Amino acid sequence: MFRFIHAADLHLDSPLRGLEAYEGAPVETIRAATRRALENLVALALEEAADFVVIAGDVYDGDWKDHATGLFFRGQMVRLEAAGIPVCLISGNHDAESVLTRQLSLPANVHRFSARAAGSFEVPGLPVVVHGQSFPNRAVAENLVPGYPEAVRGKFNLGLLHTSLTGLPGHDTYAPCSLRDLEEKGYDYWALGHIHQPAELSREPWIIFSGNVQGRHARETGPRGCRLVTVTEALEVESVEFRELDVVRWALVHVEAGGVEKTGELFDRIDAALRTAVCEAGGRLLAARIILSGATALHGWLHREADSLRAECVALAQSAGGPVWIEEVKVATSSVYDTAELASRDSLTGLVVESLDRAGTESLDRPAEVEDLLKVLPKSVRAGVEDLMTGEAKGELLAEVRAIILDALATRGGEV
Repeated sequence: MFRFIHAADLHLDSPLRGLEAYEGAPVETIRAATRRALENLVALALEEAADFVVIAGDVYDGDWKDHATGLFFRGQMVRLEAAGIPVCLISGNHDAESVLTRQLSLPANVHRFSARAAGSFEVPGLPVVVHGQSFPNRAVAENLVPGYPEAVRGKFNLGLLHTSLTGLPGHDTYAPCSLRDLEEKGYDYWALGHIHQPAELSREPWIIFSGNVQGRHARETGPRGCRLVTVTEALEVESVEFRELDVVRWALVHVEAGGVEKTGELFDRIDAALRTAVCEAGGRLLAARIILSGATALHGWLHREADSLRAECVALAQSAGGPVWIEEVKVATSSVYDTAELASRDSLTGLVVESLDRAGTESLDRPAEVEDLLKVLPKSVRAGVEDLMTGEAKGELLAEVRAIILDALATRGGEV
């Protein structure tokens, strides 16, 4: 019996640009998270006495700013070398041969597959053959699987591949292939990389996306880590265990605000949701995006008092029982006002409601007057204003303005 670890998409020292724009963001903790996740990977291999480790591409996020990134990775591989643990890896689209301009020699225990053609590597002392190919450049448009070596009889055959398969939402298409392509190769286990969401695609043979080892933003929520695979003496996969490695847990904290009329009740719901998310994060830093939804009488207040809302959420996070950073508070609620009734109140109110409705359906083209105004703004200011006036951002801005105005009309300036 032997065991190996399948990991992918380390994205070491991913820059995570724009974090400084978030007030109170734990920038250093988040930026160091990919390194800490790799340290956790190595610690797991040592604790479980793994027989070898495979990494299915994107060890690095791109070209190194300096040699520190490469030296850190090399140092972690030396820890595995000291324990006699071999490592097989391939390069993906982010760390393809054409992307990296700096190089460092790797310890003797690390085998990096060539980008010229697929090859095989026999793991010393084990009936295991690993097959793989690195990316020569960032955009690999062809199916690499047909060029992989044939399965070796009497051995456990492991395919190491960085691929988008036939294409998945949110990911660029690289080294496309089908599940049938993989199945027909006759390998026992396919260790895939590139898709960051962990996924088990097949058990005959085993085809697994281990996912990335550390979520990097609010679209990569939930546990992130690797697979610990146990293989029997008969060279059959006995178990494939997901092991968490992340040190920052990204989460969408959904809070149902439907029917809520008092801010105190809403904050109680937010508090409960944050405490649940903290428990699920297991002591890691929780990077939370709070999403409020449902029809509520507080709809206008939530938009009008956005700063107070966020401040209260941050305050609740301080008492949630663990480290929490509120990345964003997103108001996706709806009003409980009958706009037809409001419009019938008087002619002026009707005109305002009609204008608001028209603003939500009209073309996104900006009036000439707005274009003239933008031209006289400094470049640094103009870029931010234009971002707010285009696409999704414009829709969100209009929704916020609509909510505030309708709230004022419905309450005549009074409290909700």
